[in-house]
Amino acid sequence: MPGEKDVLPVLREQRIELPSWAFGNSGTRFKVFAQAGVPRDPFEKIADAAQVHRFTGVTPTVSLHIPWDAVDDYGKLAEHAAEQGVSIGVINSNTFQDDDYRLGSVCHPDPRVRRKAIDHLLSCVDVMDATGSAHLKLWFADGLNYPGQDDLRARQDRLADALGEVYRRLGPDQRMLVEYKLFEPAFYATDIPDWGTAYAHCRMLGDKASVVVDTGHHAAHTNIEFIVAFLLWEQKLGAFDLNSRFYADDDLMAGAADPFQLFRIMHEIAGAGAVTPDGGVLFMLDQCHNIEPKIQAEIRSVLNVQEATAKALLVDREALRQAQSEGDVLGANAILMDAYNTDVRPLLARLRIETGLDPDPIAAYRRSGYLEKIVAERVGGSAAGWGA
Repeated sequence: MPGEKDVLPVLREQRIELPSWAFGNSGTRFKVFAQAGVPRDPFEKIADAAQVHRFTGVTPTVSLHIPWDAVDDYGKLAEHAAEQGVSIGVINSNTFQDDDYRLGSVCHPDPRVRRKAIDHLLSCVDVMDATGSAHLKLWFADGLNYPGQDDLRARQDRLADALGEVYRRLGPDQRMLVEYKLFEPAFYATDIPDWGTAYAHCRMLGDKASVVVDTGHHAAHTNIEFIVAFLLWEQKLGAFDLNSRFYADDDLMAGAADPFQLFRIMHEIAGAGAVTPDGGVLFMLDQCHNIEPKIQAEIRSVLNVQEATAKALLVDREALRQAQSEGDVLGANAILMDAYNTDVRPLLARLRIETGLDPDPIAAYRRSGYLEKIVAERVGGSAAGWGA
């Protein structure tokens, strides 16, 4: 089994991006639960995200969601991020919270609505230019609720046209990330329902387009690590939205529902040498903390991802390949399980100490007094949440 000298250098370089929206109020279709001290604007969201990086050391970038994080001066927002010790990461578009998009956005049968949606996507590239972001993430709620509601093939034509126009707008160092989702809010047919549809469009677009795997966007019992392995094989895996699900798109803390699944996914990533940024895969959290403290929940998610990664790096790959080549089914499985059952928390604690961090990031955050400070300071104004 690999030792610390093999694992620690990779873990030191691992990076996980935080979502700005995780720090605002959120809930379900039935209720959004307010918490004291939540941010009131994108500047305060970034300040909270910076706390996660302060105590974990591996989350130096923050994803923005437009227009939830719209500001008058994006250069000023980027400067604020730098002052907080982080930077702006992926820019996420929003074509699902406007009355015009009731029947879709870029796939809508009305060319006026499609034009409006595409213009929004192009404006998101403008935000990338202003903030120094290199990645545009696209998720579309487009789809149908009833058979016959629209032409399924025509909608794919409209989607391809829209993606192509935005793709051509990207700068030489900018990339497009295409996300898929099995269902919701469309229930009969979603226009990008699975990895295969997203992959096909990315192949047509070119090298600057790749697929986002959201771990909560699949049917029950889907083998997500197979999808990951295939997209790695095709060099079309661009990013992850990491979260947990029990039933559908629950957006719970990464590793909370099925830590073994997260380990299996990271095993494929580690085997491809794609854990660190030079591997070309972005690791992003996409979560909503409805009932738990938000900053602590983001820290917990980061720790869960680090633990799954460390275990994946401990797999004895030489022994595993030998067992696989010999057809030793139980032996190969045992090698994988030995790594998964290793307690890597002491190893990660030593890593944090070596890098000048507290070995227990959550305890350190609780002692910092930051939560008490923002609860006292953030009085008045409108708390950020879904749609703001």
